[in-house]
Amino acid sequence: MTRGLGGQSPANISNYLGGIDFPAGKNDIVEHAKKNGAESDVMKVVEALPEGQYENMADVMKGVGEAE
Repeated sequence: MTRGLGGQSPANISNYLGGIDFPAGKNDIVEHAKKNGAESDVMKVVEALPEGQYENMADVMKGVGEAE
């Protein structure tokens, strides 16, 4: 994954998660990204997040790193 260049970049992922309420579980994050029209490459990363509870966007980005 190329960081910072559209697609699966952390900035692009966080864009599709804008407005999500934390704490949030993986399913909440997946549903929020879908609701916000996330592209398929973003959805692949979000769906690959480890199961668990995410307290903030930094936790989500850490999960993105683990999913890669």
